[in-house]
Amino acid sequence: MINKTVAAISTAHGKGGVAIIRISGDDALEIAKKVMKLRTENIEPRKSYYGEILRSGDVIDDGILTYYKAPHSFTGEDTCEICCHGGIYVTGAVLEAVLSAGATLAGAGEFTKRAYINGKLTLSRAEAIGQVIDAKTDAQLRLSSSQARGTLSRKIDTIRESILNCISHAYATIDYPDEDITDIEINEINSCLDTVIYELEKLKGSYHTGRAVCEGIKTAIVGKPNAGKSSVYNMLLGEDLAIVTDIAGTTRDVIEHTASVGGVTLSLADTAGIRDSIDTVEKIGIERARGKIESSELLLCVFDSSEKETTEDELILELARGKTAIAIINKTDKENALSAEFLKKIDTGCHKIIYASAKDGVGREELEGALSEMYRLGEINLSNDAVIANARQFAATESALEKALEAKGALLLGETPDIICFSLEAALSELNMIDRREVSEEVVSAIFSRFCVGK
Repeated sequence: MINKTVAAISTAHGKGGVAIIRISGDDALEIAKKVMKLRTENIEPRKSYYGEILRSGDVIDDGILTYYKAPHSFTGEDTCEICCHGGIYVTGAVLEAVLSAGATLAGAGEFTKRAYINGKLTLSRAEAIGQVIDAKTDAQLRLSSSQARGTLSRKIDTIRESILNCISHAYATIDYPDEDITDIEINEINSCLDTVIYELEKLKGSYHTGRAVCEGIKTAIVGKPNAGKSSVYNMLLGEDLAIVTDIAGTTRDVIEHTASVGGVTLSLADTAGIRDSIDTVEKIGIERARGKIESSELLLCVFDSSEKETTEDELILELARGKTAIAIINKTDKENALSAEFLKKIDTGCHKIIYASAKDGVGREELEGALSEMYRLGEINLSNDAVIANARQFAATESALEKALEAKGALLLGETPDIICFSLEAALSELNMIDRREVSEEVVSAIFSRFCVGK
């Protein structure tokens, strides 16, 4: 419950120079004073005080207490942070003392959830804080940091103001029907709606990039045995994680890791070579490879340029049909043996062709450029532009756009202003789902449950 004073270790679990125990709620300072023996009773906000840390009357450590008075704290509540030595046992002992003094153990993401509930953060900024913590690539960090600073929230507020402006003009024609303002107001509504629709379409389109950076693209590396799939896999990861030999069929199972390539996050799977096999283990691996092809959004189809194309190569192109596929013509350090006819088939069946010698690292830079272009990273400034980064935000933006288009259609059909207002108010409600309180408690709880305890 929000009226409870909660506490948790806010630094990472493990040994370190220091650790921080955060306490938030109405009784935060009272609890901290029970735990710490300070040299003064007069604790002022935003100042740090040295003292001994007590558990059951015994000194277990010494540390620093910092007090933040509501509403000038991260959570918007009275908050105390006790900085102690960072040993695993001593940190746990300090937390135990805080809980014994009257605090309740915080749940996952509880401090950030309280910041949201108390109006210190919008929902998109709160989500972004979790993404900053989880960031594994530079692109993820830049985008998440931008969102945490409120870039998306400010864009949402701008679009909200435009929708409200449309609504106010529509209501003017309802409230003053006898005045000679209808044509002027209709023109204003039309212009304002065009702006709203343009901004929502742009925001919706940004999800193509935001998802590629933050959520990642399910990607399978496919090809016949010994085409160099594992070499491509190792090249993209920057380390030798997959076994590479000249023996066909070395990879028997799906191997998966995450790689950042050209700023795009790839959930990368190295698969068994596609061919007919009587080997029981290899057959299982091939079936799993086919399953991975079906479930992947992007295929990296690897072809061995040093050998004449085979039926297995033709099958790879067939399996890639209808998928987003990039062809990697591998082993270009050797003489090309692929026919011009087959290369034309590859060009027709795949979105892009990359010529590579994966074992030498040749082709990575070109692939980075291709992915950056495919997912529009060159068009968006991850540090400054408003970008939709998850499915929840995308769904709300898409729904708001649909309602705005409904309002535009009603306007062009000459519908009454109240019909237009109905669609505009629905668009506003959908847009509010991104940042404001229209979102359900179930959704809020699901978002913050993904945070670590202590944040």
